[in-house]
Amino acid sequence: MTLPRRIRAAALALAASSVLAAPAAAAPSGCLGNPSEYWLTVAVDGLRNGNGLLTIALYPDDSRQFLAKGGTIKNHRFTATAPSTRACIFVPKPGVYAIAVYHDEDSSRKLNRSGLGLPTEGFGFSNNPATVAGLPAFRSVRLSVPKSGLTTHVRMRYP
Repeated sequence: MTLPRRIRAAALALAASSVLAAPAAAAPSGCLGNPSEYWLTVAVDGLRNGNGLLTIALYPDDSRQFLAKGGTIKNHRFTATAPSTRACIFVPKPGVYAIAVYHDEDSSRKLNRSGLGLPTEGFGFSNNPATVAGLPAFRSVRLSVPKSGLTTHVRMRYP
């Protein structure tokens, strides 16, 4: 028996709306930051040792805030593990973000610098841009996070 066209259309609409309203997969336990429905795994590769802390700084899609004092959405600090560390971080919503990572080997809670202002501890950025002649351009570190459950890889660089 075939259902009338209106009933079939209503049933299809109801089924589609229930699929769209289905909850996202739960974030892994231990995910860092302010809980939300959206999260990202950051895999940091190339740590030269497991000393100190690793900091993942999450920035909004605003070049004026990138690497500026107080410009982060959240700094996530946790024990470093060599040669790779993975961490789940919550993001406020789907969108574009930037990530900076540094290996705080002495646990001072800051990136140590030389007398010339150059980093003396390891660092890295989303999208792994070249950093030979200074800090990367903001456009090169922008990372699209359209949904939960994605993984991004950051390669550490040491001076």
